Amino acid sequence: MAMNSILNPDDIKKALDAFQAVDSFDHKRFFEMVGLKAKSADDVKKAFHVLDADNSGYIEEEELKFVLKQFDKGGRDLTDKETKAFLQAADKDGDGKIGAEEFAALVRE
Repeated sequence: MAMNSILNPDDIKKALDAFQAVDSFDHKRFFEMVGLKAKSADDVKKAFHVLDADNSGYIEEEELKFVLKQFDKGGRDLTDKETKAFLQAADKDGDGKIGAEEFAALVRE
């Protein structure tokens, strides 16, 4: 499943364009701009599974680095600083990865 089957491709493009600058990524604004924040819990879970590239049941730090590319191939890699900030915002239990419930809570912030 691709993100553009869950979200509007135009919204994805606008959001990716807004965060092209290095160290500009803001997960709250991004999830709002792509329309994920307004989606059902089921759609948020589908998005989680797209981002969980290795199907481990978690989004690990290495997968987070490439999160924008999962929305569209034209997305840039996150910097280490952005990746760590994203992980820190979502990883409520401190296990170093983002579970489905943590991801859903992050999207709803």
